[in-house]
Amino acid sequence: MKLEKSDLMKIINDMSLLDDIEISKIPDIDLYMEQLTSFFDDKLGHLKRGSEDKILTKTMINNYTKLGILMPSKNKKYSKRHMILLILIYYLKQILSINDIHTIMAPILNNISTEEDDLIPLEDIYSTILEIKKKEFEKYYDVFDDKYKLIKEKTKTLSSENKDLAELFLVILILVAQADAQKRLAEKLIDKYFNS
Repeated sequence: MKLEKSDLMKIINDMSLLDDIEISKIPDIDLYMEQLTSFFDDKLGHLKRGSEDKILTKTMINNYTKLGILMPSKNKKYSKRHMILLILIYYLKQILSINDIHTIMAPILNNISTEEDDLIPLEDIYSTILEIKKKEFEKYYDVFDDKYKLIKEKTKTLSSENKDLAELFLVILILVAQADAQKRLAEKLIDKYFNS
């Protein structure tokens, strides 16, 4: 159960290579619901923690449409714009509530059914988030290196049988603390600038 720094860096590297659907990989043809959910399972299925988890379901899509963060299908088909929005929603809902997602998307995309009044074109939003995620993973090696040294320092007096478990536990605590801090900052910004 020993967590070597090289193992951790390999996990980070694997995550950075697998996570994203490049815009060129999003179909330019409209898809029916079944095709849409299959596409998401195929492209994002590796993100599921358990086999029973769902990336996207018909119920989710219908709920997003009812909430106004996804436009209705046309003739029961979903366009590339639908798919981009659904990918963004998927990533955002890992951290933000659906209400927060609606709150930040509404003034940017205005009338969600058309791209003419988008403050920022949807494809630009999507490509920007992919670029930011890539840069974050690149920086992650250096940032985590310092934290890894801190963990080693904090556990140096432990016996070898307890040290491995303690180090792994501290790595998880650091990740949770970082995620919590970033989530809370995002929520504060939404509350201050989007809910006023």
